[in-house]
Amino acid sequence: MKFLIVGLGNIGAEYAHTRHNIGFDVVEALAAKHSATFKVDRLAAVAEIKLKGKTLVCIEPSTYMNLSGKAVKYWMDKEKIAIEHVLVIVDELALPLSKIRLRPGGSDAGHNGLKSIHEVLQTTAYPRLRFGIGNDYPKGKQVDFVLGKWSDAELPVVKKKIEATIEVIESFVLTGIERTMNHANKIEVTL
Repeated sequence: MKFLIVGLGNIGAEYAHTRHNIGFDVVEALAAKHSATFKVDRLAAVAEIKLKGKTLVCIEPSTYMNLSGKAVKYWMDKEKIAIEHVLVIVDELALPLSKIRLRPGGSDAGHNGLKSIHEVLQTTAYPRLRFGIGNDYPKGKQVDFVLGKWSDAELPVVKKKIEATIEVIESFVLTGIERTMNHANKIEVTL
């Protein structure tokens, strides 16, 4: 049984480890935990993980955020992965830094990566894990905040939350979305 684990972000050094690239950071940490390495492939960097008889195809789209749907569709088709076995990891302004949200579907909430996936797949019924980044920015500075690096105060929480997120991804693969949501949506990561 195969799963497609999609970390959303933008390629390029200037985007590395920004709030908007948390999807990349999560899938990289997941791959590192399982000693998998990413290789550049068509429309994405790809790493494959074996987990208790299941295969996780982890991708970081190289299409830039606004065209993420192209990479998701390509890898779903190439690996013959059902939509309910896709999990998209994305940054979320509407959630505090301490929270994550796992959902089986829903709106793009203005997120360009999710918007692209919706347009290409023609559905919003695919699982997504929203990684709260908070919204602690001055009026008119949303783009700077989202594309900015984590503050020194935030980093320990982010590191701890990435670890919790990896456990949620593994649970999604091993026990399904319903059981995982009950646990994941109650997680509160603080120091």
